[in-house]
Amino acid sequence: MYRSERTLVFLRHGESVWNRENRFTGWADVPLTATGTQQARRAGERLLAAQIAPVAAYASMLKRAIHTLREVLDQLDRPWLPTRFALELNERHYGALQGKDKAETERRYGVEQTAAWRRGFAETPPLIAPDDPRNPRFDRRYAGVPEDSLPRGESLQATLRRVVPYWERVIAPVLETGPVLVVAHGNSLRALAMHLEGIGPEAIRERNIPTAIPLVYRLDSALGVRNRRYLADDEELAAGLERAEQRP
Repeated sequence: MYRSERTLVFLRHGESVWNRENRFTGWADVPLTATGTQQARRAGERLLAAQIAPVAAYASMLKRAIHTLREVLDQLDRPWLPTRFALELNERHYGALQGKDKAETERRYGVEQTAAWRRGFAETPPLIAPDDPRNPRFDRRYAGVPEDSLPRGESLQATLRRVVPYWERVIAPVLETGPVLVVAHGNSLRALAMHLEGIGPEAIRERNIPTAIPLVYRLDSALGVRNRRYLADDEELAAGLERAEQRP
């Protein structure tokens, strides 16, 4: 059936252990907290109440996104939904900053530099060494991926370069068949928002994605944005955006 309007839902994963500890997480595979699991279930309830029934779902290769997606699909009574996991949707790789907390990073590198790494567009954090255990080449889930395709640290610009081709090649064509759910991370979703909304490098500094609050886009047949809204009241949204601003 031809649809003149497409529905796309972005969902940042629920609170993770390192979110709570205010640590740069990146590609580190940390679990959800109990609060994060509850947030994921609540996100599913919001989609159910809004009568948004996705026909397909996509998530990163990181467990905090995967577990969030599973909780959402359980609430929607759609555990059978066709789902794909892709490293292209992974969080921005924070390089040598991964595992460090925001305060520690500010003490070592300065407040201004830390802010540039967190919210800038082209700034790349210090890279991890090739033999660093945190290097994705040592992670079995990326076995078979060419080593030169795996990052040792990324800017938001680099994240945009890997996310957008996946969006265009894999996700966008499915939108014609019905609503699509993408469960990912603060920076991979910011990158997709840049592409969809035409947000520039300076403006993206001010754009945050709150944890576990569905962001619903209505797109036209050419995938232009007609409107966007969060499934939350103003007070809850404001609190979620404030938390996102404070966390790395």
